[in-house]
Amino acid sequence: MKKVFIFLFTVYYSLVTAYSQDVTELINKVKARLDKVNDYTATGILKTDVAFIKAPVSKVVVYFKKPDHFRLVKNGGISVLPKGGISVNVGTIISTNNFTALDAGEATINNIKTRIVKLLPNDENSDVVLSTLYIDETNLLIRRAITTTRENGTYEVTMSYGKYADYALPDKVIFSFNAKDYKLPKGITLDFDEEKPSDIERLKNKKGKVEIDYSSYNINKGVDDGVFK
Repeated sequence: MKKVFIFLFTVYYSLVTAYSQDVTELINKVKARLDKVNDYTATGILKTDVAFIKAPVSKVVVYFKKPDHFRLVKNGGISVLPKGGISVNVGTIISTNNFTALDAGEATINNIKTRIVKLLPNDENSDVVLSTLYIDETNLLIRRAITTTRENGTYEVTMSYGKYADYALPDKVIFSFNAKDYKLPKGITLDFDEEKPSDIERLKNKKGKVEIDYSSYNINKGVDDGVFK
């Protein structure tokens, strides 16, 4: 009986190790594709749908530079994106190899079959606690990412690709979060009109959503470091 148990454990361990190596290889392939982009400047339209914030549709310019510099400049108004834009620019999630990748099965995202990969940071001080990626294995594209952080709860970002897919850059990003877990950036005040405190709490328990439709990218043309200061 003991020999059977040892044999079964050895088989199980071998399978787990093989799956782990398999998804790590997949992550490295996706990372290699993202690494083709050293920097970009993108233009687009931002729509904000948050119960407790009134924000008009706005034009935006987005800047990115390796390894993790990200800035969104909005034409007036406010922006509720998380600091650093980590969940909007998913490349920052796999910008290093300092994580453990686990196979979590398969799922279909917008009629596209994806492999689910969970990333556990090896750095215990990382703000990111867990990232779950839904990867289109055929095209090596991240279709959805769910990121749990220490400071701002859990974010979800879903991406659609078009003419910039060769660079793994999305044409459309939908970023959603739990309003009650989100710490508002400095300078943002809540616009509740005459609501009662109980109504304010009710509104804050709703989901928030930010959508960016990109119209163009200038890729690998250089971005000055001063943009991110």
